Amino acid sequence: MFNLKWKRLGISLLCFQLVVVLGLSIASAEEKKIDQVDLTPSAKSAILLDVDTGTVIQEKNGDEKLPPASITKIMTMLLIMEAIDQGKIKMEDKVRTSEYAASMGGSQIFLEPGEEMSVKEMLKGIAMASGNDASVAMAEKIAGSEEVFVQMMNERAKQLGMNNTHFVNCNGLPAANHYSTAHDIAIMSRALLQHPEITQYTGVYQDYLRKDSVKPFWLVNTNKLVRFYAGADGLKTGFTVEAKFCLSATAKRDGLRVIAVVLGEPDTKTRNAEVSKLFDYAFSQYMSYPLIKTGDSLGNFKVSKGKSATVPLTAKHPYSILLKRGEASEGIRHELQLQPKLKAPIKMGQPIGKIVVYKGDQLLKEFPLESPVQVNKANWWVLMKRTVSHLFSVG
Repeated sequence: MFNLKWKRLGISLLCFQLVVVLGLSIASAEEKKIDQVDLTPSAKSAILLDVDTGTVIQEKNGDEKLPPASITKIMTMLLIMEAIDQGKIKMEDKVRTSEYAASMGGSQIFLEPGEEMSVKEMLKGIAMASGNDASVAMAEKIAGSEEVFVQMMNERAKQLGMNNTHFVNCNGLPAANHYSTAHDIAIMSRALLQHPEITQYTGVYQDYLRKDSVKPFWLVNTNKLVRFYAGADGLKTGFTVEAKFCLSATAKRDGLRVIAVVLGEPDTKTRNAEVSKLFDYAFSQYMSYPLIKTGDSLGNFKVSKGKSATVPLTAKHPYSILLKRGEASEGIRHELQLQPKLKAPIKMGQPIGKIVVYKGDQLLKEFPLESPVQVNKANWWVLMKRTVSHLFSVG
């Protein structure tokens, strides 16, 4: 009986210690993750994060569901860029404007029914002029209809972990049950920036469409920060009476790229000023410590019974970690950790391992790695030749 009491007491104390330790570790993680300073007092919701690591620097009501207005078009542009990467469309392809696409109100590039523009021109019209008509035309080009395209948008949102987002259209015009959050918008903005060429469109202040016509259409970027804030090159503004003034902006200085999202601002002046404050804070307080450059070799991974026995890994984008300015960088190292016994078939984009970053023995960050190619199963003849070749090489 005496031993039983002590055992119960010991278990209770252990549980209490675990609760305390877990509580402290969560608090410490939050303190490290988010700086407790409100630089966006006028915004309903806001977030500031480092693009390379996904580290949230500041967040305010980040999971509050709000109408995103034309920031919706970030997902539209993401699906366009992914369709190009997958070879489904090309920048030079012509896109025909349907009567439905031409009927869109609000921000537009005034497409006429039957008018054709290239994917590149449509993308320019979406990125710079926030063309509602161009967005629908591209949705129909990729998916056949806006309805199917919106299904693709919601599926992609789920894949990205945007758990508080639901799209009803591809351009952000007011609609019931069309909502997102600052946190989710930052996620899809970060995904779009994995296509660095997008800033060739989002970062341009002015350009023209229909250059060869009698009346070329002058484009002026709705995001004025690309002209007035050094390093700003995107991404997307938004406004409706319900949503008020919104912006998902990105800027890069000295290798550090950040995203700032604000929703529900009272006017453009306040919106731009508060995003500028977020940028100023990030660049003055933080720095990017580079680990791997785009194009660097990461080694190879072996595939059991694969048509290709080994697959080379190359960095598709830079890898870095976020440090406070003045924070020591000594002892930072990284290593490649691949999943054991990878076996064909392997899909393109399938998780295969991770890059793990340490400072001494402390784990700082993990970056997931995906297969850059599809690896099919080898047939028996390839496997036999490989076995014979291996036997002779051993001998």
